Amino acid sequence: MVHHEPEQRFEIQQARGLLQYRRSGNELVLVHTEVKPELEGQGIGAELVRSALDYARRQNLKVVPRCPFAAAYIQRHWKEYGDLVDPAVRRLPASNNPGSSYK
Repeated sequence: MVHHEPEQRFEIQQARGLLQYRRSGNELVLVHTEVKPELEGQGIGAELVRSALDYARRQNLKVVPRCPFAAAYIQRHWKEYGDLVDPAVRRLPASNNPGSSYK
């Protein structure tokens, strides 16, 4: 995993996948996650999102998940990462599952 801060992206070596983000003040906006089609289902996308979320936590940033894959990952791992999601982008969940929807 390589963090290319000037390009605002995390990348798996050998160009297997990347997560593009935009940093805006104290927010890390997760814009797009991409994995080569032949490598899908191997946890590469999850590793990219996890790295971005861990970075956000270390930098004391709030996360705005605009990428559907990243939003779904956060939803599945709400106990570990839900506190990072910017409250301004949360909607009240339709069910009892915290974080089950985003704007």
